[in-house]
Amino acid sequence: MTTRHQVSLVTGVLILAIILPVALSIWLAMQQAKAQFYTGLDNFSVRVLARVQQVADQAREALNEADADTAATCSPQHLLNMRRIAYTHRYVQEVLWLHGGIPQCSSLEDHRVSVTFPAPDHITADGYRTWLTSVSDLGLQHKMTAMGSEHHVVMIDPVSFIDVIPSGQEEIHTLLFGTKRDQIIISSKPLEAAAWEHIKRLDVETLTLDSTVYRLRRIPELGLAIAAWSSTLPLQQKLHQQLMLWLPIGLCTSLLASFLLLRLLRRLRSPRYGMLDALNSNAIQVYYQPIISLQTGKIAGAEALARWRQPDGSYLSPDIFIPLAEQTRLITRLTEDIVRKIFADLGTWLRQRQEVHISINLSVDDLRSPTLPLLLQEQLQHWGISAQQIILEITERGFVDPQTTLPVIAGYRQAGHRISIDDFGTGYSSLSYLQKLDVDTLKIDKSFVDTLEYKPLTPHIIDMAKALNLATVAEGVETESQRDWLRVHGVQYAQGWLYSKALPKEKFILWAENNLKAYSPPPAKNTYRAYFR
Repeated sequence: MTTRHQVSLVTGVLILAIILPVALSIWLAMQQAKAQFYTGLDNFSVRVLARVQQVADQAREALNEADADTAATCSPQHLLNMRRIAYTHRYVQEVLWLHGGIPQCSSLEDHRVSVTFPAPDHITADGYRTWLTSVSDLGLQHKMTAMGSEHHVVMIDPVSFIDVIPSGQEEIHTLLFGTKRDQIIISSKPLEAAAWEHIKRLDVETLTLDSTVYRLRRIPELGLAIAAWSSTLPLQQKLHQQLMLWLPIGLCTSLLASFLLLRLLRRLRSPRYGMLDALNSNAIQVYYQPIISLQTGKIAGAEALARWRQPDGSYLSPDIFIPLAEQTRLITRLTEDIVRKIFADLGTWLRQRQEVHISINLSVDDLRSPTLPLLLQEQLQHWGISAQQIILEITERGFVDPQTTLPVIAGYRQAGHRISIDDFGTGYSSLSYLQKLDVDTLKIDKSFVDTLEYKPLTPHIIDMAKALNLATVAEGVETESQRDWLRVHGVQYAQGWLYSKALPKEKFILWAENNLKAYSPPPAKNTYRAYFR
C-alpha cells in the first residue's frame, strides 16, 4: 500500500474517529435511556402480575375453604362460614353457592339470589372457572370478576388486580384484559379506542403510539394480559440524563483518537513518507542528458538524472527532492533505485555500444553504503557491461572526510569504474586533496559556464585539470559561443541544452543512435530497434 493510499485510509479513519465515538455515545445513551424506561414499565408490569397471582391464589384458597365446609347448604352455619371466608380474605368481596349455574345463597344474603351465571369466560388449567360480569342482585352496573369451583364462586373487585403504586416518579398506567374475548377487565385510565385496537392485536412486547409507549405481558394460565404504558416524556428526560453521562466520554474519546490519528497523518504526509511513496510507486524516473565530445561532436555518454513526476503531471525539481532524500536518509535507497532503472533502461543498448558511458551521481551517504558496490557489480555481470561504462560522479562534499571516502573511491577504481568530481569549485575546498585523488574527470559547474567571459577562475580550473592529466566536462552549455570558447580552451566534453535536454530512455536511445549515425559509419539496418523491445 502506497503512502497516498495510507493517507486516504487514515483520513477516512480520522473522520470515523471524529464521528463514531460521538455517534456511539449518543446511541449508548439512547439504549441506556430506553433500557431504564422499559425496565420501569416492566417492573411495574411484574408487580401487577404478582398482584394478579396473589389475588388469584387468594381466590383459590377461599374456594377451597368453602368447598371443604360440611355444613348444610345455605343453612345458617353455611352462611356464617361463607361470611367468615369473605371477611378473612382481603380481596374476596362475596362468596356464593351455586346450583345449576344459579346462586342459591350468598355471604351477603341468606336468601336466593336472583341472578344467573353464564358460561365461564375462561377455565384455568387446574379447573377453576372465571367470569367478568356486571350482573348482581344489588342493581349496580359495576364490573366484577368471579372465580368458581363446582359449587362455590367468589366475587373480586377488578381494582384489586391493579392496585399497585409505581416505584418511580413516572406516571405509569396499566390495563388488565381477557385474551379469549378481548374484554377489558380493569384499566387505571380510560384507554383510547385506537390504542385498544392495537393492543389487543399486539404480538410483540412493545408498541409506540402517539408519544406513548405500551409494554405487554401475557398470563396464559389465567387467560389474561397486562399492558402498562407511559408517556415518552420520562424517556426524553432519561435520554438527557444519559447524554450528560455518555456524550463527554464520546467527545473525549473522539478528541484523543483524532489527536493520535492527526499525528499519524502528519507523519504520513511528512517529506520522508512522501519520498518513500515515490520510491514504492516508481514515481521517480530516470532521464538521460547526452555528453558530447567538443572535438568531434559525437556522443561520449550521458548523465543519469532523476525526475520525480507529480500526480498533476509536473516534475519536482531535483534541487528540491535530492536534498530531501539526503535529509530523510533515503538518498542511498534513491541511488540504488536509479541504478536498477539505468540498467533496466539501457542494459542491452550499453552492451552493444561499449564506447558510450553513463554517469551516475553519488552522495556522501552513498559512499558509506556497503550494498551499493555489490549492486553495481551484480548489475554489470547480469547485463554483460564493462565497469568503465559506468562513471561515478561525486561532489566535492564527498571528499570532506577523506579518511572515510578515499578508500571507498579507491575500491570503485579497482573495480574498473571511472571517477568524476561533479560541480568542481562550488562546494567545499578540496584543492589540497586533488593531487591525492585517483579521479579521471572534473566537471565544470554551469555557474562558471554562464559567465565565461567574466570569471577568470574557469581558465585556471581548466589549466589545473590539464596539469593533473584530468579530462574536463562543461555543464549547462546553451550557446554556440560557449561551446566555441570551451573548445578553444581545451575542454574535452560538454553537456547542455545546446545539444539536448535530459530525455526519457526511448527518446535518448533514438537521439544517440542518430548522433552516432551522423558521426560514424552507418550502422546495420534497424540496429537500434532492438533496444525498444
